[in-house]
Amino acid sequence: MTKAHIRESLPLLITFLVLAIAFYGLGYWLIFRLGRATPLMMSVGVAAIVTLLIYRRPLASLGLAWGDSRYQWASYCIPLAIALVSYLLIWVSGVGDVNSDFASGLAETYNLAGWSVGALVLFHFCLSATLTLSLSIPSIVGEEIAWRGLLVTELSKSLSFKSVALITGVLWSMFHWPLMFKGFYGSEHTPLYYQMGLFTLFIVSNSVTMTYLRYKTNSVWSAVLFHASSNVFLQKVFTPFTTVDQHSAWYVDEFGLVVPIVAFLCAIYFWIRANREFGPAATHS
Repeated sequence: MTKAHIRESLPLLITFLVLAIAFYGLGYWLIFRLGRATPLMMSVGVAAIVTLLIYRRPLASLGLAWGDSRYQWASYCIPLAIALVSYLLIWVSGVGDVNSDFASGLAETYNLAGWSVGALVLFHFCLSATLTLSLSIPSIVGEEIAWRGLLVTELSKSLSFKSVALITGVLWSMFHWPLMFKGFYGSEHTPLYYQMGLFTLFIVSNSVTMTYLRYKTNSVWSAVLFHASSNVFLQKVFTPFTTVDQHSAWYVDEFGLVVPIVAFLCAIYFWIRANREFGPAATHS
């Protein structure tokens, strides 16, 4: 950590946070007008871009280069593995049942009468893993150029990996809290404090893994792929294929027990790797 880096980054970070709060308020208002969360997701990205323009920083500093494809594939596959392991544990343990109604209803959803349930499930999985994921990327880019683009880049100039990962994760989770307070995001079956605690664990754990991948690729696209993959496989595939009721809600999705715990165990692995590869107190630039 150097005083020069702190003097360079602190005004920029303060500007970004002030603008993020302002644009977040606008995005929050637009949710009610447009009925979509996209403006809210993109609000922090707009704040990041405006901040760079104010300080005359190039947009390339957000990490727009592609980076190492091996780690980009890992960014796509790790959230799938977290979701798969989590829901196998949920189904096998019996705390949540497979939602057969959703599986059979795919024939009507896709207008594919006559297809077998297995073929419909495979089709839905492949479509979600490709087209649905691709369509989600623009709004996720709008969010990730702030968290893993600007924020990680600036914090890593003066802070260790663990500080960067934890600070970014806490701010990222706080970004979602107002939506949970208002009931726009979360579960109707469990207490708010339970949901917020586990959701925050999930987000901060993912932040550790995503920060590691961001360091390895020097690319914000690793975070975009991870974020998109996590959203799609949890929200479009595994959770819908699970019956969510007053019992299973305590265990499923980002707001239940199992997924955050699996994400946390994954984060421990990458935390250890980061300590070994980057050093416990080393900065990254």
